[in-house]
Amino acid sequence: MLIRRLITSTLLVLIIIGVISIDWLCGLTVALFIAVGLYEFFRMLEVKGTLTYKYFGIGIGVLIPLSIMLRFELTKGWEFLFIILALLFLVVMQLKRRQHSGAIIGISTTVFGIVYISWSFSFLVKIRYLEGGLGLLAAILLITKACDIGAYLIGSWLGKHPLAPSISPNKTVEGALGGSAFSLLAVLICKPLLNFNYLQLVILGVGISILAQLGDLSESLIKRDCQVKDSGRIFPGMGGALDQIDSLLFTAPVFYFYMSVILLR
Repeated sequence: MLIRRLITSTLLVLIIIGVISIDWLCGLTVALFIAVGLYEFFRMLEVKGTLTYKYFGIGIGVLIPLSIMLRFELTKGWEFLFIILALLFLVVMQLKRRQHSGAIIGISTTVFGIVYISWSFSFLVKIRYLEGGLGLLAAILLITKACDIGAYLIGSWLGKHPLAPSISPNKTVEGALGGSAFSLLAVLICKPLLNFNYLQLVILGVGISILAQLGDLSESLIKRDCQVKDSGRIFPGMGGALDQIDSLLFTAPVFYFYMSVILLR
């Protein structure tokens, strides 16, 4: 398992390095991960027996990163326009159905998937288009994934005390601390990209590690509820697309808003 993870991780790193250097390719890759991640999310809900508007949700979800890539900005908060339109269309689609059992759950879970996966992950495209965006995007990816790697390695070797046994029995306190340590190391490596003082770097590293692990736990909660081990099997030894991006779903939006404030100053 460890060897497969290392091989898959190495290939992903090489692909990501090539992808983020080209802004439009970065946008398309984010859209692809969102499409696959949403498909896995809706499929898990189907295993649970929850009715969703899978393909409609995927379609709206993909429009969000593509609209950012194409610099579409109809209103100041245009991202929410897609979400509101999605909600309206979902209600209309439900009204046309003869059976209305589970309508609220179906509509709610579809909108939740769009917000949780598409809206959150699309902030990577927004980060790419900030001033110095290439370096900022590389930094948030490195710091977040360093947390994932540290949590896995330290947790596998030294983990003894369960972190959240009712949600994810394999996650440990030692793993969480290891993830934070790896994030701190990564954020120090990223100092030339961020141009922060050491106190700011430490705060950023700790904050991102906490958000990354909350993102991981949030997906574990969904998988536990749906009674599945992995969201998919696309990446050997590492699960599905949603398993790879879950830690970024919280770190990307917070990092974008934080950096936007810094840049405005």
